[in-house]
Amino acid sequence: MCRTLSTFPTTCLERAKEFKTRLGIFLHKSDLGSDNGNIYKFEWSNKHCKQSRNLSEDVLGWRESFDLLLSSKNGVAAFHAFLKTEFSEENLEFWLACEEFKKIRSATKLASRAHRIFEEFIRSEAPKEVNIDHETRELTRTNLQAATAKCFDVAQGKTRTLMEKDSYPRFLKSPAYQDLASQASATNASPSNCSLAEPLHT
Repeated sequence: MCRTLSTFPTTCLERAKEFKTRLGIFLHKSDLGSDNGNIYKFEWSNKHCKQSRNLSEDVLGWRESFDLLLSSKNGVAAFHAFLKTEFSEENLEFWLACEEFKKIRSATKLASRAHRIFEEFIRSEAPKEVNIDHETRELTRTNLQAATAKCFDVAQGKTRTLMEKDSYPRFLKSPAYQDLASQASATNASPSNCSLAEPLHT
């Protein structure tokens, strides 16, 4: 049964607070805005717990595969914060912008958003220019002449591959993640498992 944090033993509360502090390493300036103004961030609840999907399990899942990291809102926020330390957050922001872009159903909005994404991430000397080859950049430019939900697929795929092969392994080896994963493992191994709330998408 789900319990409030106030009913947990003192040691459990201490572990929850320590885990929150360690995770906070990733949260400094890590809010991530999408084109529609949504922000991916961590939310902590003092009222609800969810043992089947607690935060420690989420954290440990990030090292299993890049797909699991990207499917976790907490993982995306943590990875984005790490990328900011390497000044390469534009790759993830472009990937996320493409994911949101694919959800658009209006042809007019699709075309408008496509040009915005191109200007922000794809064109030469764009404010957040991603690292793609000239051929991919020109193919994407051509695709914009008749924008569809797939017009960024090639560029998005290459950016994802770059992150998976380059940034993702460094993220997993970073002292911050290693420390956090150790704490998550300890939390899971404890007989008094503190369940932390799922993140909210506000």
